[in-house]
Amino acid sequence: MDASRVNRSTAAVNNANPAGVTRREFMTSAAQLSGTAAAALLLGNTDRATAALEPAGRVSDVVMMDAATLSRAIQAKHISCKEVMAAYLEHIGRINPRVNAIVSLQPQDVLLRQAEERDAQLARGERLGWMHGFPHAVKDLEATRGIRTSWGSPLLDTLPDHDALFVQRVRRQGVVLIGKTNAPEFGLGSQTYNSVFGPTRNAYDLSRTAGGSSGGAACALALRMLPVADGSDMMGSLRNPAAFNNVFGFRPSYGRVPEAEGELFLGQLSTAGAMGRSAGDVAMLLAVMAGPDARSPLSIEQDPAVFTRPLQRDWRGTRAGWLGDLGGHLHYERGVADLCRNAFPAFESVGCRVEKARLDYPPEKMWDTWLTLRHWLVAGNLAALYRDAAKRQRMKPEAVWEVEGGLGLSALDVFQASRARSDLYRAVLQLFDTYDFLLLPSAQVFPFDVNTHWPREIGGAAMDTYHRWMEVVILASLAGLPVIGVPVGFGAGNLPMGMQIIGKHHADLSVLQMAHAYEQATGWVSRHLPRLLTS
Repeated sequence: MDASRVNRSTAAVNNANPAGVTRREFMTSAAQLSGTAAAALLLGNTDRATAALEPAGRVSDVVMMDAATLSRAIQAKHISCKEVMAAYLEHIGRINPRVNAIVSLQPQDVLLRQAEERDAQLARGERLGWMHGFPHAVKDLEATRGIRTSWGSPLLDTLPDHDALFVQRVRRQGVVLIGKTNAPEFGLGSQTYNSVFGPTRNAYDLSRTAGGSSGGAACALALRMLPVADGSDMMGSLRNPAAFNNVFGFRPSYGRVPEAEGELFLGQLSTAGAMGRSAGDVAMLLAVMAGPDARSPLSIEQDPAVFTRPLQRDWRGTRAGWLGDLGGHLHYERGVADLCRNAFPAFESVGCRVEKARLDYPPEKMWDTWLTLRHWLVAGNLAALYRDAAKRQRMKPEAVWEVEGGLGLSALDVFQASRARSDLYRAVLQLFDTYDFLLLPSAQVFPFDVNTHWPREIGGAAMDTYHRWMEVVILASLAGLPVIGVPVGFGAGNLPMGMQIIGKHHADLSVLQMAHAYEQATGWVSRHLPRLLTS
């Protein structure tokens, strides 16, 4: 869930064509392979040839490629940008009505003309970047020039005349913006539903929620309606939907992806980030979104090209600390923690030892700190709507509750919460004297009924707020640390789950490298496709 957005309007690609590989051979084999396996294709290992676009009812080879492979195919002109767009639009037309992940979809003729323009640029030798010719949809909490942006609320539904900062960067890469990905009202709650577009359904079970607030993005990724996706995260909004849809969601260090709109100094609980079906794709998208900007005074001064480097490294001697239920404080639905523990051998297989760890900080205090700071920030963003009685009646009850909680705070309350947050950070630093990474589940429950706004209880324990069931994600958010949600498999009812890999201060690359190693050892995304893609 990411309410703070409301008022804020693999290796690098090679230049050479794959030797000895025809266009149709590339299409067939690339769709069947991902990650390091696809690299073998570039050396001449091909499979039987088929058409790039499949008959109606069959999933196109084009949309089944990972983003890195698709980028190479476009660059090598094994497929045109127009063909890519046509394949994705046909696929979206069949799949999206079932799940409602992409909203404000732009007219097909307009998108195909823009794709033709991208082909003309390639013909002139003007490749704009790694994402040249990609169809892309921006989370509907970010301003997109000329494309409807609602923030999930009829009160904010508008047609912006500008792009958010990272959207500007994505456009400069040569993408074609096809629309937006659905998000909950004001980004509040890890369940993607709103009165503007309705709910987004889970990629693996249409009766369940996709999570949130980047639920539309995660579902669209899982169902191959987008090559990569952007999102944002205050309280797990990149991690929860990644877990619920069996993809990767990366919340970077605060300042890694700069923000130029709205309040620039105090709102440090939220950040934009990247989602993908592989750690390599996530890293490449992050390289586009990240990097310093003078309009963002707290942005990190590091060249984002670091994220385009190979993610392989030696993990021998590294240690990860499993924080479990924080000493009995957190409640999990049966099977959640077991799936995470079952993932430990994958870490150990690459050389990273997993051990039980204990955080020397009271979890109740952490939660109270979170409540204060979140109330304060949400109230700052939504108080103007709240003060208008007519508009207040059209706000979701959870938004009204957040604002009213914030209005009851004093400046001293906020300062004390910030000091408590600082103490938490120091406690986490002590853990990193022993461990290279910390591990926690990405959610406390499996995907639940799409008509349920939020779980009222977990294993008999009452949830006293609309977001208490996502308490497991607040440690990384409060500490401002880089964290990625990775898939850990499927529980009862074939429902997905994920785990957080939390890294040290500004160790974003290290987190992505570990996620890549884990991915190579598990392969959950490629091994377990949603039924909509196979039936």
